[in-house]
Amino acid sequence: MSGNKAIALATGGTGGHVFPAQALAEELGARGYRLMLITDRRGDIYGGPLGALETHTIRAAGVSGQGFGARLGAAVQLGLGYFQARRLLRELAPAAVVGFGGYPSVPTMMAASHLKLRTAIHEQNAILGRANRLLAPRVRRIALSFERTADLREADQKRSLWTGNPVRPEIAAIAAQSYPSIEAGQAIRLLITGGSQGAQILGETVPAAIGSLPEEMRKRLRISQQVRAEQLEFVTDAYRTAGIAADVRAFFDDMPKRLGEAHLLIARAGASTTAELTCVGRPAILIPYPYAVDDHQTANAARLCDDGGAWMIPQKDLTPDALADRLMQLLAKPEVLTAAGAAAARIGMPEATRNLADMVAGLVDDAEKNQGGTGS
Repeated sequence: MSGNKAIALATGGTGGHVFPAQALAEELGARGYRLMLITDRRGDIYGGPLGALETHTIRAAGVSGQGFGARLGAAVQLGLGYFQARRLLRELAPAAVVGFGGYPSVPTMMAASHLKLRTAIHEQNAILGRANRLLAPRVRRIALSFERTADLREADQKRSLWTGNPVRPEIAAIAAQSYPSIEAGQAIRLLITGGSQGAQILGETVPAAIGSLPEEMRKRLRISQQVRAEQLEFVTDAYRTAGIAADVRAFFDDMPKRLGEAHLLIARAGASTTAELTCVGRPAILIPYPYAVDDHQTANAARLCDDGGAWMIPQKDLTPDALADRLMQLLAKPEVLTAAGAAAARIGMPEATRNLADMVAGLVDDAEKNQGGTGS
């Protein structure tokens, strides 16, 4: 390929920030772009497409929820990271720099802006994260996972594009799979997840709620539940005692298959979870993690509920009785679940990876056409 086709990705932190960067890396790599990763000290643990990239490590630290001394120390680390990133970017001279939120992206994106490089950020949640809130006024393009994103300034909206949130290729591959019909007397499949590490409250509450359902309904249920390793025995025994068919594990390596077969999910409302269930078009009962920064999981869940694809139960209201009541209402009316699945599918974007890659490729083309022009 002619010209400068180098693109730097700035990411780190949680999977919600890393997964879309990984999807973009895979797509842009397939298009022939040369990619490099700028991240913090945790970057050496990445596998897949990110782990194969030319990787550069800089200083970074989070400042949220810490005392004054810790915040001061974090500010120093971010300052050092800025100068490291500035030097790196001068040497690497990428045509574009893309950030994915989280504090590890801040030094690189600030340096790229000051160097007048072509810049873009991707926001995974329905509320603009703190790092992206700082960066949004300084970048050329803002990619959004949700059509309506809170805390995005009106002045920045004209530079934003609703791309969706990239999902794993194996999830996107089943996006066209229709919602499984619920026939009278036949099995109803529930998928319960709490993120990559499981959620303790789901392991405690969900089996109790399901165990209190009428026997006729319990007999129809087929449960797949991801739990913490220390809860495996307890949750397995709870389902066995209630006479419920359940597959309980700390990790499912066939999640796309289980998601495609599911009639209903019970899950947190993280960015990756909401992107995957809308991509495939599956209804969900969402229990947002209440301690997430800026309570972004509640914002994610609210968007799905507003569009008719999910029901939300705040964690403070999550009791076995409350969850059992909701399940009774939904499982007794298959047409409601089917309609909610269709609503979720309408807001899903299986083409999100392509959309994001097209936007970034446009930045690179723009940089080639305007050598020496303003970047940010």
